[in-house]
Amino acid sequence: MKLFIWVGHPRETSFCHALADSYAEGAAERGADIRRMNLNDMTFDPDLTFGYTQRKTLEPCLEEWRETLLWADHMLWVYPQWWGGMPAKMKGVLDRAFLPGFAMNYHENDPWWDKLLTGRTADVMITADAPAFFDRLAYGSPAQHQVRNLVLKFSGIKPLQVKQMGTVKSAKPEKLTRWINEARARGTKIAG
Repeated sequence: MKLFIWVGHPRETSFCHALADSYAEGAAERGADIRRMNLNDMTFDPDLTFGYTQRKTLEPCLEEWRETLLWADHMLWVYPQWWGGMPAKMKGVLDRAFLPGFAMNYHENDPWWDKLLTGRTADVMITADAPAFFDRLAYGSPAQHQVRNLVLKFSGIKPLQVKQMGTVKSAKPEKLTRWINEARARGTKIAG
């Protein structure tokens, strides 16, 4: 299996990075070929200045991100939920790199589109300071909805698991350890 791990937390000592490390360890045990990119290492202009009417040249890290995504059979995205969604810089990668001709192609004479990234699967782990049940009841799990339906499914990537973990900030060590162990088990299972 070719696995692409993309971590969207800027702090390398974050729980997101620990989850990604654990998932990777589990997948590596089963022989997965793993490539990883950390959002914080990516330097690019996140602004889609002209919408889809005029293209800006993609920076090298965005080209690498796209090439790695195309290379992968499966991917893991790990990031914190900030203000109901993914971090702005992470959204900037999608705005700049998930373009027509790469992720999808819109039809000219109808409102539909072709999904160009079919044949790939994804797991997503979202950390939050709000309890997952509260986020679901009060807001309808906006971060999960966004990534599952408006990014992955929209482009043809099949989401296998979209999991939100919260409350991370006040979680007891036992709960954090349980989530780390679950990430490792998931990595092992997905690569098995």
